Amino acid sequence: MSDWERSSTARVTTPARARKLTKVPFVELADGRLQGVVSSGSDIGRVYVSSVAAGTYTFACSTNNNRPCGGARGSFCNHIRALINEAVLQYGAERVARYLRVETADGEPSAQTIANDMSDSRPQQGDTKDAAPVFSRFLRHLAYLELTPSTAPLPEMQWFPPTRAVA
Repeated sequence: MSDWERSSTARVTTPARARKLTKVPFVELADGRLQGVVSSGSDIGRVYVSSVAAGTYTFACSTNNNRPCGGARGSFCNHIRALINEAVLQYGAERVARYLRVETADGEPSAQTIANDMSDSRPQQGDTKDAAPVFSRFLRHLAYLELTPSTAPLPEMQWFPPTRAVA
């Protein structure tokens, strides 16, 4: 680990395995949910914001324009299953299962067993009120990709305290 990673207040975790960002460009374990952005398979200009709540497995899926997902009618849609698959690649199956509080019966969790165990409990479909902040964070991450590589500090990141500074 580099000095920056050791002194950082936000822990930098390496992905469990490399993943392609075309289908699920953004996935995170945050706010008590597995949540992220999933690309549409039929329309290049459409993305879905999907989430699954930890413990209750309440799920939500809607487009970036807050239109409901046609596949999420009473059970997990393909977008949520893709989100779970990519979360397992990003964070590892054990961490995803622990965060979502999924007890897998057959021991070693996988993306498929996590999704099946959650859907077997017949979770409720939640509202999409939390989609806007998730999509906003995704857009913010995209904005950083457009910056030219530089070692100069970013103005919006200046609120981080400097390390080893005398107050």
